[in-house]
Amino acid sequence: MAKFHARLDEGLRKFIGEQKVFFTATAPAEGRINLSPKGMDTFRCLEGGSRVAYLDLTGSGNETAAHLSENGRMTVMFCSFSEQPMILRIYGRGRVVRPGDGEWPSLRPHFPALPGERQIVLLEVESAQTSCGFAVPVYELKEERQRLVEWSLSKGEDGIRDYRREKNQVSIDGLPVYPER
Repeated sequence: MAKFHARLDEGLRKFIGEQKVFFTATAPAEGRINLSPKGMDTFRCLEGGSRVAYLDLTGSGNETAAHLSENGRMTVMFCSFSEQPMILRIYGRGRVVRPGDGEWPSLRPHFPALPGERQIVLLEVESAQTSCGFAVPVYELKEERQRLVEWSLSKGEDGIRDYRREKNQVSIDGLPVYPER
């Protein structure tokens, strides 16, 4: 049933491209585990399946960045909701690339233009695991939500910057999101 892969081969990359939602999981050494759903065509496979990245948009918190700054551990999960069941977990070490960082200009063009973008989460793939997903129900996508886009546009760049300053600097467990480099 479960099978491990050293990297994301063409078949796994195709599977990823067909999914409309993915989940990210991180945890600090001490404190709460963070598990977040993501979507909006923000995930990309890079460099032949050994690196992946997603465009992270402004949200209610920034737990992933805080946890990655502390220990780098991350799991990304894709789950098929179509007739063909499968679950794919990607395990690796991640880090955040922010606008102004040296890698930003080479990574940013991989993603669509979306308001509220705050960082790119880059993951070095250590391994991937597929499993059956036989108990996952079949769902049909009704539509993509636009609420985050609308919220970001209504805030404007200055409003988003203020929001991040107020809400996105410390994790719920008190870890700094962007420690001094």
